Amino acid sequence: MRRVLVLGSTGSIGTQALEVIQAHPERFEVVGLAVGRDRDGMRAQAELFHVEHTAVGAAEAEQLVRDVEADVVLNGITGSVGLGPTLAALEAGRTLALANKESLIVGGDLVTALARPGQIVPVDSEHSAIAQALRSGEPREVRRLVLTASGGPFRGRDRAGLADVTPAEALAHPTWDMGRVVTTNSATLVNKGLEVIEAHLLFDVPYDRIDVVVHPQSVVHSMVEFIDGSTIAQASPPDMRLPISLGLDWPHRVENVGRPLDWTTPTSWTFEPLDAEAFPAVALAKQVGRVGRTYPAVFNAANEQAVDAFHEGRLSFLGILDTVQRVVEAHEPPDTLSRESLADAEAWARAAADRAISAAS
Repeated sequence: MRRVLVLGSTGSIGTQALEVIQAHPERFEVVGLAVGRDRDGMRAQAELFHVEHTAVGAAEAEQLVRDVEADVVLNGITGSVGLGPTLAALEAGRTLALANKESLIVGGDLVTALARPGQIVPVDSEHSAIAQALRSGEPREVRRLVLTASGGPFRGRDRAGLADVTPAEALAHPTWDMGRVVTTNSATLVNKGLEVIEAHLLFDVPYDRIDVVVHPQSVVHSMVEFIDGSTIAQASPPDMRLPISLGLDWPHRVENVGRPLDWTTPTSWTFEPLDAEAFPAVALAKQVGRVGRTYPAVFNAANEQAVDAFHEGRLSFLGILDTVQRVVEAHEPPDTLSRESLADAEAWARAAADRAISAAS
């Protein structure tokens, strides 16, 4: 029986995790819940799962992680506010099932320095796929990682064709049902850029050996290429309950969390190169990841401000990445990396992005 603390319990990841747990009461017990604001939703969950320990807000969630006895902390919080709970889970020795990619990307060396081998289990479908594929060989046998991207709603458009897209069009993702920021990030491919940084930090593979390929069907979730020319791919219908279940009980698989592929039905999968001119986010993210320090925090914070401005009608779709690039280029990192310096860098980036957005409008 694994005792699970679910952070972001009323969000998409949290609710699906509770579905997995509810279907397998012999394997999992919920010992704590945390949300950003949805007190009523959390109360209903706490009643259903007989949970006494709850928290509202990132600060309370961090304290809950320190106070509650748990085997696994599922961090499904959205945004860099999840950094505190991530650090607390690692410091407390819990297994961290990580869906909050921003905390790893923003925290960088602060997070990786605390994590013992195998303590962080990725919940993103792409990184879960890589983790599964990596079990087919030794680290020294890995040639490259290949992350797949759906291409979002604007796959196939050139840069000129993206000039006048609307927020409603950006939110019309062809495969996944996600929140506003993540869905927009999928449309700009910022999300894939963040996932490249995450893959580097999780698996210690250099950026020049991490590739992105467009796979519209979202069935092959990512691949690992080995030195003998073999490529191992993880494939399944798009359903986050599978990587969530692995995060909860890694490395063991949980029965019947998702449907398998139907090999009796004719189908085809396609793979396309990424158009880096139309979608420069991945290349910019690699540059940011290579220099590290506070740059990933600045990249992420500037993007969040730009996404909000886009949805408020104050910035064009192409202006999102233009703003992020300007802010990143203007950043001067501090001498030391700490939670305080990261918070300061994020605050600076948001203010710098707001100024750039005002100047562009």
